[in-house]
Amino acid sequence: MKIREYLKTKVPLFLLYSMLYVLLIVSFKLYQLPVLAVVYPMSLGFILIVGYLILDYRTEKKRFWQYHELERKMQELQQQLAANQNKSRQRMDYYSIWAHQIKTPIAAMHLLLQGQDGEVSRRLGVELNRIESYADMVMTYLRLDGDSTDYVFQQRDLDKILKGAVRRFSGEFIARKISLFYEPLNQTILTDEKWLSFVIEQILSNALKYTPSGSISIYMEPPQVLCIQDTGIGIASEDLPRIFEQGFTGCNGRTDKKASGIGLYLCKRICDDLGCQISAASQPGEGTVIRLNLKKAPVEMNS
Repeated sequence: MKIREYLKTKVPLFLLYSMLYVLLIVSFKLYQLPVLAVVYPMSLGFILIVGYLILDYRTEKKRFWQYHELERKMQELQQQLAANQNKSRQRMDYYSIWAHQIKTPIAAMHLLLQGQDGEVSRRLGVELNRIESYADMVMTYLRLDGDSTDYVFQQRDLDKILKGAVRRFSGEFIARKISLFYEPLNQTILTDEKWLSFVIEQILSNALKYTPSGSISIYMEPPQVLCIQDTGIGIASEDLPRIFEQGFTGCNGRTDKKASGIGLYLCKRICDDLGCQISAASQPGEGTVIRLNLKKAPVEMNS
């Protein structure tokens, strides 16, 4: 800050002091009092004001430069933030394009495997389903962290959603000889079919992943709780409270190095958006049951 700019801000003070000085002199003359009696103290007052202004100027100058330094740093931070946001947007765009493009070779490989019923083709089909599931997970993660989602709530047939999810993993059920216990539930629910399908597929995928042998059961608990239960390795009691945290893999994740700790985290976020509750109960070595409390007022279908 230049001293000229500072003094411009103090013009009202000088004007007020000058008016007061003139007023006192005129008053002294009118009353025939010695003018020097007012000149002397007013001159001392002027010196004091000048001294105050010098000190105040130094303080204001220091504040001025501090403010400009802070403003400069804020501009640098804003530029850095904009650059980071641009990089993040480019990264998200790349992952989104990749997730869509990977669907093409996956679909092509599914077509190539159709009509083949050998042990190798069945195993390839299982692994291909895994790849497709991971690609769907990436796309879901990107959508959830995007600017908007595409939730469409309608009355949906729960059995249709379940059958579609089971059909996707039918090859793995057969190849690994995992039994499925499921009977039609005859219920409709108010939900978003695509997002609920993703949740159910993730739960089934985990159930198959951690069930070396045995069975998976799908049933309904009153009044509106969908249960998917397996007879797999289960979850350690100390890990159970954290399985829906992002990136948490627990003891099973340390055993299975491919575990990402993302699947159940995404399920929890989607369930929160859908208005239903997801919970888990498990005993190590005895299996796990995942419960979806579908509290969007399901209505029984007419059978």
